[in-house]
Amino acid sequence: MFQRSPHILHSPLLKCLHFPATQTTPFSTLSSLFSLCTEPRKLQQIHARFVLQGLHQNPTLSSQLIDRYANLGLLGRSEQVFNSVTDPSPVLYDAIIRKLSEFGQLEKTLLVYNDMVMKSIYPDGNTYPFVLKSCSDARIGGKIHGHVVKLGFDSYDLVGAALVDMYGRYGGFGNAGEVVDEMSVWEGGLDFSISEASQSGKAMEKLELESVNSVTVINLLRSSVDLNSLEAGKAVHCVVVVRNLCEDLSVNTALLSMYAKLGDLKYAELLFGKMPDKDSVVWNIMISAYARNRHPKESLELLRCMGRSGVRADLFTAIPAISSIAQLRAVDWGKQMHAHVIRNGSDYQVSIHNSLIDMYCACDDLNSARKIFDLVPNKTVVSWSAMIKGYVSHDQSLDALSLFAKMKVDGLVVDFITVINILPACVNLGALENVKYLHGYSMKLSLNSLSSVNTAFLVSYAKCGCIEMARKLFDEENINTKDVITWNSMISAYAKHGDWSRSFELYHQMKNSSLKPDQVTFLGVLTACVNAGLVQEGKERFKEMVEKYDCQPSHEHYACMVDLLGRARHVNEARELVKSMPFRPDARVWGPLLSACKLHSETGVAEFAAEKLITMEPKNPGNYILLANIYAAAGKWDGVAKMRSSLRNIGLKKTPGLSWVEINGRQHEFRVADRSHPRSDGIYGILRNLEWEIKDARDRDSV
Repeated sequence: MFQRSPHILHSPLLKCLHFPATQTTPFSTLSSLFSLCTEPRKLQQIHARFVLQGLHQNPTLSSQLIDRYANLGLLGRSEQVFNSVTDPSPVLYDAIIRKLSEFGQLEKTLLVYNDMVMKSIYPDGNTYPFVLKSCSDARIGGKIHGHVVKLGFDSYDLVGAALVDMYGRYGGFGNAGEVVDEMSVWEGGLDFSISEASQSGKAMEKLELESVNSVTVINLLRSSVDLNSLEAGKAVHCVVVVRNLCEDLSVNTALLSMYAKLGDLKYAELLFGKMPDKDSVVWNIMISAYARNRHPKESLELLRCMGRSGVRADLFTAIPAISSIAQLRAVDWGKQMHAHVIRNGSDYQVSIHNSLIDMYCACDDLNSARKIFDLVPNKTVVSWSAMIKGYVSHDQSLDALSLFAKMKVDGLVVDFITVINILPACVNLGALENVKYLHGYSMKLSLNSLSSVNTAFLVSYAKCGCIEMARKLFDEENINTKDVITWNSMISAYAKHGDWSRSFELYHQMKNSSLKPDQVTFLGVLTACVNAGLVQEGKERFKEMVEKYDCQPSHEHYACMVDLLGRARHVNEARELVKSMPFRPDARVWGPLLSACKLHSETGVAEFAAEKLITMEPKNPGNYILLANIYAAAGKWDGVAKMRSSLRNIGLKKTPGLSWVEINGRQHEFRVADRSHPRSDGIYGILRNLEWEIKDARDRDSV
């Protein structure tokens, strides 16, 4: 197993990676000239121009040159282009293999393929049919079949057809029909067999060990993953040991993939450490496993080990590596990886672009994310969704909605992930009409049949003030399909709307169902207690959360309890609760305590809480102003002057509050003493009338 370096976070990430050293991506205008070349002479002139400009090592341009020369009947020229590249990328290998196979150069095709494999590089799924077509006997075909299975390309229709054709010509399974029969077994009856075996605990007895070979084992492992059954996968591992298949790299790779996909990193690490021969596929599986299970440091450390071992990173290495960098929010590492992806020639893949957009958004570099997005020629729904999500997560809701509108204009069909990503933008802007439009659009495409989409609309309607519509969506969903998230969303919605009785009612219904309340459930219930002022109820629910349901309180739960106690004048009890916290309190806890001190003029506790809060948030003017108000209420004008002086010295100003309302699909914003609205005179006139009516009503009640 690899050794973990304690200094990984302080060293260049990609220092040891063996990426091809080629030039940057060429200008699209140069690339587009190929379509104009209908004569060899013109193509040679453009080729010469590329060489003069230093672009002859670029994998994207070189692969296009290979295709164009071959299409003009000059296969020899295509081979010269390929041989002139110092360190060919997978794109170049794919291009030359396809053309050699098309021209009937079967022996050369296999030689290039072998050279590719020796460098731990493999073709993509669309190139393997050309390789299989070039096989001269079943022995070579069987070896390539193993590569196909190991890479997971045997599920491709074209690859499956090429395998049938190859075995039909040379035998190996007896006849090509056995391949088809075997494939149908894996798709149907085998799943049932493994499922039944894993449930009964007699998986070993269900398998006829004598008939098991490496291909059988690989398909059994794949079915175990499809069934999400780690028990079945371990049973197949036992079969591997009994049948003495432990030395087979394809089998070991399939085992590693099974453990990684089912989340058993302990067994995956053990297996990975014992594998003597590790190609790029093996490394990629383990790197992806760490990234997928939120272990980004281990993922990137393994990436460095991969580079030191001499195995070259590829497209399937880059995607999990970029994901790990995004989790760490390490933008400098992200830029390094971006540069290596370009030099490797993998930047033609839209999946790489999408990963980079996600990464830059996670690292708070929206400008770089948008530049990549704008440069992607064939944007997918994932590309649009990733950029929209980035805008929403950085509170740029208008930009998110603008991009969503452009997506619709470009004719893309929105998927459920995009709907879920754009809804918070509508909520942040109070754009209820947009929420209604999206709801209708989702119903038209039957997206609302998904529980996640239905819950997203439930939350959006509740936050926009339409609690009745939120409850309607909750009631429309079948009781058996409601998950914890749906229940939590409705409980929290009622809590925030001050309808604590219905919040408790749903909480008790949830407990009586088969679902177990979680931390989010209790956060909603405690919020209802705060809004209703139910101190004893809140204490009981807090105790129930810990003792009955074994849910450890977070900062948010303690903040709710401090707020609840503070509002009920139990300021000292709230302070003692803060002192008893098993972890360090943060601003979410000290803030409610300071607010309670202002409410009940507890100057001593206020100074203590404010000191903690200002230390954590030195640039938040609200903390200084709140403490100044507490001093003013207690008549401590020296303290007021001190706080105001601190504000001036630091250069802080309180951000004015902002409210908005949507009328007929149009938003209207208001600030304190705001006169910028074109109808402000009428608005203030109505406000004065309301004040007089309230005063008259109060006077009548006092008589």
